[in-house]
Formats: sequence, structure tokens, C-alpha cells
Amino acid sequence: MNRLIGLFFAAAVCTVYSASQQVVHAQQYPNKPIMLVSPYGVGGNADLAARALALMAQKYVDKPIVIVNKLGAGGIVGSQYVLDAAKDGYTLLLARVGSQAVAPALDPATPYKWDSFTMIGMLELDPYVCVVSGKSPIKSFRDLLALVKSRTGRINYASTGNADASVVFPVKIFLNMGLASDAAVKVPYKGAGDTVSAVLGGHVDFACNGISPYTGGIKAGDLRALVVSTRARIPEAPDTPTASEVGMPNLEAVSGWSALYGPAGMPKSVVDKWTSVLAKIKDDAEWNAAVRKRGSMPNIMTPEETRRFVETQYDAYRALAPQLSIGK
Repeated sequence: MNRLIGLFFAAAVCTVYSASQQVVHAQQYPNKPIMLVSPYGVGGNADLAARALALMAQKYVDKPIVIVNKLGAGGIVGSQYVLDAAKDGYTLLLARVGSQAVAPALDPATPYKWDSFTMIGMLELDPYVCVVSGKSPIKSFRDLLALVKSRTGRINYASTGNADASVVFPVKIFLNMGLASDAAVKVPYKGAGDTVSAVLGGHVDFACNGISPYTGGIKAGDLRALVVSTRARIPEAPDTPTASEVGMPNLEAVSGWSALYGPAGMPKSVVDKWTSVLAKIKDDAEWNAAVRKRGSMPNIMTPEETRRFVETQYDAYRALAPQLSIGK
């Protein structure tokens, strides 16, 4: 009897201790700098989104947010690093469509699933755009199509991985033309920032990716935008036709996005803290102006809304697998 009473008492103490620890954790977090991992290169979509988030979030978390670029395998290396990290909220991921939806859907070698992470919140959406150098003889989207058709397999494009949206977008263009998915040669780079240099330097003929890294070059005339994935023309490239205008409305399905993720199994108190922070950022005029200036669209969502959105994205790319034959 005494033994049973002792066991009951011990269990009660453990329960109270666990609850008290959760309260202490919730009150103390964060009590040290937070690492935000960008799984792509400096100057790319993920990097720009991470730096914008870090700048705004520090208003509300009162601790430094350090950006760390961990490159490799089209965002998979950095993503896996976060997945393997401690679940305490001090190592977070700037998630992107390529590494979190497209790769799990199309590349069987991806070491994690689309839902392996703690989804904290969607941040922004990025229209996709195809660009060439401002010095390129390719003056329009029609010119690009004609070149791909006449020189099948002999022109190339920059991508940010082997199986991400920067590949899906041009491949859908080729398939729309009745060509094979490898009608142009894919040249993978570590991040979208690197693809800018590749296009400007004449190392590739074109690139298709989220518009953020290309906005400055487009406005300066160093890059020429050929088509955007949005339904309406965008202010950053008002003379650039939409996917529907060039006769390929199915390109609208390909869009970039950035979200905030953490390792699986993060404490609810930490997720709730970040949900509160993102809710404040959502109404921050400085945040909204900064995102729009890069050509992206502010689109902060709750964890539940984010999960539903990402699942829809995963399903859409998964349905494309047979026709795209990427990573199969």
C-alpha cells in the first residue's frame, strides 16, 4: 500500500514538474539568439525572405536572429540540418516551395517528407518569372519558345536544384510546346542569387524563378522579363505578359513561397510564441512595404492554414510526377 502511495506521489510530482517546466519555457523563450537557416545561397529568394523576417521579428522577440546559409542539394541539406536540430525553437528554417513541396513530391531521394517539420507559418508568395540578360537577342517569350524549338537540347537554363519549381516552370513550358522535358539543358546552382549572375554573365540562356532576386535587374534593364506566373501583370514588370497572355495559363500553378518551419515536435509554447509574432508582423506596415518592394506578396498564415496550403502544393506537384519525370 505504501509502495502504491509512493508511486502515485512520484507520478504527481513528475506531472507538476513537467507542467511547470512548460510554463517556465514559455516565459523564458527566447533567452538566447535564434538561428534561422536559409537552405539556399546569399541573395536568393530564401535568403532575402529570411533577412526580412529576422529584421522584423527582432522587434517582438527581443533576441538576435542570426541568418545561416546552409547550401546543398537544392535546399535539402539545410532543411535536413534543421530537422535534425534540437526541438527547442532556437534552430528554425526558412522553408521554400522547392525544398519543402517539390522535392518531396518529385524526387524519391529526398530524405524527409513534406510534413516532417513543424509548420509555424506561411510568410509570403513569389510570382515566378522567366528572365534573360538585357543584352540577349531573346526579346520576348515567343522568341524563347522559337529558340528552344529550333535548338532543342542546345540551350540551357539556370535552376536552384534538380527538382524544384525553377525546374518545373520551364519543363511545363517545354511540355506545353509538345517537346520533351529535357528540351533545354538544366544547369543547377546553389541559390537564386547565383542564377542572376549566371544569366548576366551569359553562362546560361535563361532562368525561371521567384521574382525577388531579379527585381533590381529588371528595373535597371540588366535583365529582361519574358513572362510572369500571375493572373494579372505586376508593378515590378508592367510590360511583361502573364502566363495566360502567352497562351500557357497552366503556368499559374507554379509559384514560389516562403514559410517558417522548425524541427518536428517543437513545444506548443514556442509555436504559439511565433504565431503571435507573425500575427504582429502581418499588420506591420514596414514589413508589408519591404516584401512588396522585392516583388513578393505578403501572405502570413497560421500553422493550420500553412499546413493545408503546403499539402495542396505537394499534391499538385505529386500529380505532375508522371508527366514531368523529374528525379524518377
